[in-house]
Amino acid sequence: MFNDKSVLPTKKQALSGRDEAMRVPSSHHLHRGHSLQAPFPEGYITAVFGLGCFWGAERKFWQLDGVYSTAVGYAAGFTPNPTYEEVCSGKTGHNEVVLVVYDPAVISYADLLKIFWESHNPTQGMQQGNDTGTQYRSGIYYATDDEAKLAQQTRDAFQRQLEATSYGAITTEILAAPKFYYAEHYHQQYLAKNPGGYCGLGGTGVTLD
Repeated sequence: MFNDKSVLPTKKQALSGRDEAMRVPSSHHLHRGHSLQAPFPEGYITAVFGLGCFWGAERKFWQLDGVYSTAVGYAAGFTPNPTYEEVCSGKTGHNEVVLVVYDPAVISYADLLKIFWESHNPTQGMQQGNDTGTQYRSGIYYATDDEAKLAQQTRDAFQRQLEATSYGAITTEILAAPKFYYAEHYHQQYLAKNPGGYCGLGGTGVTLD
């Protein structure tokens, strides 16, 4: 049985999962009346990022002007509709991610990428701070070619900034957006419901100029 939480499983090794989707609240805990699931307002765009524990990652984005809604979930793995325990086992291949729904007339994808790069350490591979395992890897999951290009350009620019302060190579995966699976209801906006809750998310102190 595959049991190495620091190595991504193959599709054959991954847990089988289930057909039933996770049931989540209809609206955001903080942004009252704003839907947690599609359909979203016309013209709004979604983005998906992985930058360590999704509790802290979600908080980074829900605070931004122009962000309509956020949700935490799992992506870039093999197991359909995984549970939190399954993801933590390292046997699904999924990453802990945050779904960001935003108004591009107010905030841009480039703005979101700046928050992404500056809010965690993208050089740590299969961990973030004291959190270790494949579900804590750094990831950008783009929806368009323009987003992919911008993700790569900002990665290269941030790499130069990191090297100037003695950090190593960026390990962030940049992939076409995979299916997003919502996490359990109690994970949604967790740090808004539990202000004193754990958050191991921390940046490098390096800025993306």
